[in-house]
Amino acid sequence: MVELKIWLTEVVGEEHYWIAYVFVVVLATLVAAYILRLVLLKVERRAQVTKTLWDDALIGAIQRPARWLVWLLGLSLAAEVAGRVADVEIFEFVAPARSLGVIALFTWFLVAFVSRVEANLMDPSYTANKPMDPTTVSAMGKLLRISVIITAVLVALQSLGISVAGVMAFGGIGGLAVGFAAKDLLANFFGGLMVYLDRQFAVGEWIRSPDQNIEGVVEDIGWRLTRIRTFDKRPLYVPNSTFTQISVENPSRMLNRRIFETIGVRYADAAKLPAIVAEVKAMIQAHEALDMNQTLIVNFNAFASSSLDFFIYTFTKTTQWVEYHEIKQDVLFRVLEIIESHGAEVAFPTSTIHLPDGIKVDNPVRKPEKEPA
Repeated sequence: MVELKIWLTEVVGEEHYWIAYVFVVVLATLVAAYILRLVLLKVERRAQVTKTLWDDALIGAIQRPARWLVWLLGLSLAAEVAGRVADVEIFEFVAPARSLGVIALFTWFLVAFVSRVEANLMDPSYTANKPMDPTTVSAMGKLLRISVIITAVLVALQSLGISVAGVMAFGGIGGLAVGFAAKDLLANFFGGLMVYLDRQFAVGEWIRSPDQNIEGVVEDIGWRLTRIRTFDKRPLYVPNSTFTQISVENPSRMLNRRIFETIGVRYADAAKLPAIVAEVKAMIQAHEALDMNQTLIVNFNAFASSSLDFFIYTFTKTTQWVEYHEIKQDVLFRVLEIIESHGAEVAFPTSTIHLPDGIKVDNPVRKPEKEPA
């Protein structure tokens, strides 16, 4: 740098050397930024050839902060030179601004890196078709980003000459007041933390609560709210503290779906009922879509008011909602065919009136009305 100053002084003179110096620094910054851009693009193309989790995230996150860092260092250096000549107070803030800029750019890089790693961990192409649980990855990503930002703020305060110990002490004294003022916010924060730790549900799962009118598919679990998409496609925002006070059912984690149906036949077909029940049970045992490792019951159950009832209790292999109903429909159609094949009928509500013997009901002979005179 000293040699450059001497050379510029000889070329343009003592009074105007700083103008040429600033020009050279800006030109060098432009060239360095351009070369860095070409190098990073070349490295990025090589990284895209192989689907590697970490290098893709690193190259993708560093590109823009690195180019801005070159411009920050170059322009701040040029501003310092101009400030020494101009002797203006505003140039005194160049060094602190550069420090804050470096901290901000490094924070930008770390946050972007964490976000890209988070996305890659949930992408099957980066994880050998076994992506990590989105809820766990999202929780870890948010925690790391918050840690990076808090650390950056403390380092920035320290670089400005503000005592971090004093700030922490003030935070400890004011923590009680903030805690009372924001108790609902803190309750939601710790509620979200419990959701992440207890793993009651994850993003993409169907949940419902028997205690509240909550049912739908989880779309996002934040630190304050959980967004659920109801089955009529409306978004439902639930404070996380709610999940510490209610029961949550997670149908997405069921192992099977249950078929539990009661069928009634006529009392007139009582003699055919044992054969019907036996054939229905054999049909269910042979059904490919039903899980015979689970409970299977087909039994005569009750003397109902208008029918002899037997019930079916079995489980499907699938848990998929639409496929389950197709299987259930097939089972019920087969039950109807079995009942009809035995010459029986499904009962429906009827009423029978029994009249005692000896009572006759005669049709009274209606006398013709007199014709008017």
